[in-house]
Amino acid sequence: MLFDFIRPELRAAIKRWHECLIGAGLLVLALMFWRAGGLLSYLAPFVVCGALGLAWIGFQRGRFRGTGIGVGTVQVVEGQITYFGPQSGGAVAVAELERLTLDGTAHPPHWRLTQEGLPELAIPVDAHGADALFDAFSRLPGLRTERMLSELSGNADQAVVIWERAPLRPPHAQLH
Repeated sequence: MLFDFIRPELRAAIKRWHECLIGAGLLVLALMFWRAGGLLSYLAPFVVCGALGLAWIGFQRGRFRGTGIGVGTVQVVEGQITYFGPQSGGAVAVAELERLTLDGTAHPPHWRLTQEGLPELAIPVDAHGADALFDAFSRLPGLRTERMLSELSGNADQAVVIWERAPLRPPHAQLH
């Protein structure tokens, strides 16, 4: 392989943060455009905006990504999340999700996806392909991405409701 000389830990870090690194590279390129003058200096502000956007999205995705070496495999195809695990599995439609919970009591922590009429689907956060869940979860109306990422990076020892379609609690009782 072309990059066999790179340590596996560094390769894993590059894979985890690749969008953020590409955004940083584009930002450096945009600054070079700006200094070059001429027609390229007019393109620089657009490249800066794109680079900052890509770096921000890459930063959020990098925080979401796990190791990918956990049990089971996750696939997200056309709005359907499917988990193939060694002892359990199932599928839910993103559009029909009722609740998304991060269960810190499980080891490793699990995403618990609830859809009416189906058994709850538990997906380990470090399952192979679980990074695709970031885009699937971002489709949920009203999901607070920063809150989800902070709960994921925290060491919660309880189940935390991240998102729910129709709250089961009174309107005056807020989530955290």
